[in-house]
Amino acid sequence: MAKLIYVTNVSVDGYIEDENGVFAWLPPDDEVFTFTTGLLRSVGTFLYGRRLYESMAVWETDAALAAQSDLTADFASVWQAADKIVYSTTLTAVPTRATSLERRFDPAAVQRLKATAGSDITIGGADLAAQAIRAGLVDECQLLVWPTAVGGGKPGLPTGVRTNLTLLDERRFGNGVVFLRYRASPH
Repeated sequence: MAKLIYVTNVSVDGYIEDENGVFAWLPPDDEVFTFTTGLLRSVGTFLYGRRLYESMAVWETDAALAAQSDLTADFASVWQAADKIVYSTTLTAVPTRATSLERRFDPAAVQRLKATAGSDITIGGADLAAQAIRAGLVDECQLLVWPTAVGGGKPGLPTGVRTNLTLLDERRFGNGVVFLRYRASPH
């Protein structure tokens, strides 16, 4: 059975974006970028909420982005190789290949996907991930914790839900980012 993995960047105080919806407080860093590409290389399917999908779709729709460096070309290739499922009530179409559109998050459908997938699945977008966490579907949380406190905004993990986490791995980067990989188990 494939694992459902929540991968996200968070500030040291636990937010994926600040109170203005900005996540540009993440400074670019080649070491972390290369590591993230490696994390995603074996993923077969990305599950996205609309906002995150729209910000990630540029890895296929903007050829100039991939052409910036070998690192960006590698990431674009990894991103394009995976299937994508986008959950949105407002999108009418998706501009990327290997992408399907779903109107609502269906925990039973995601459980079936986990049971039949040949490789792991990631979920992204805090709201979508919160639904999967509440449904007990998330097997791992992989957090890249950035050395910035934003003081408020959208939390990276859902409030009002208890999830026990067991540390499986950690890694420190030269820019102060810490990668934390946890096995998740509901209460």
